[in-house]
Amino acid sequence: MIEVTKMDGKKILLNPNLMETVEETPDTVITLTTGRKLIVKEGRQDIQNLVKSMIMK
Repeated sequence: MIEVTKMDGKKILLNPNLMETVEETPDTVITLTTGRKLIVKEGRQDIQNLVKSMIMK
């Protein structure tokens, strides 16, 4: 799981296996395999780094 921050400031844990795409438009939009979209404060590169660090553990 990775921790991301929603635009309202709430932190959530997200299973990166459910992520289909991560786009900056300019907000960072994570599209899940379910079709749900999340807008988060972290940038695309930050999300990538979080996923990489999770995999390396």
